[in-house]
Amino acid sequence: MTRYHPALVALHWLLALLIVGALIGGAFSLDPVPEDSPDKVGVLRLHMLAGLTILALMAGRLVLRLTTPHPPPADIGNATLNQVAPAVHWTFYALVFGLAASGLVMAAEAGLFAIVFGAAEGPVPDLDQLRARTGHGLFALALALLIGGHVTAAVYHQAVRRDGVLRRMSLRR
Repeated sequence: MTRYHPALVALHWLLALLIVGALIGGAFSLDPVPEDSPDKVGVLRLHMLAGLTILALMAGRLVLRLTTPHPPPADIGNATLNQVAPAVHWTFYALVFGLAASGLVMAAEAGLFAIVFGAAEGPVPDLDQLRARTGHGLFALALALLIGGHVTAAVYHQAVRRDGVLRRMSLRR
């Protein structure tokens, strides 16, 4: 076997787009909007829907990852890095689930579900005052850094090693 299951590949790329979008949206669309702005609820709604979608898709991806055959680990040309790579991939799952969990805790603490999805009126509380906000920010930063390293490794495999490792995550045969 030289490729991942097509459903895993499709979820990989869909989740990549959603996660990068949610990270960018959180940093550049959500944080700058003041809590008392009427736009805050709409931006939060979009961010929370994206987060919930990511959580559901990531759970499905984890189940598929554990139940489908997959190719052997890629050889990066260094024994230590070969051992680190699988841990990095599992760290993606941990960070995404941690980010989602901290977002859910933050939403519960602030009563955001009622405010954002229309069951209650009122301004959005100051989210920076919530205990889970710090964890949410740290998970987001760690995930962004890990994504940067992942992309760098993919470019290294493609441009330097030329080992075709990206074909494993391609839907094309």
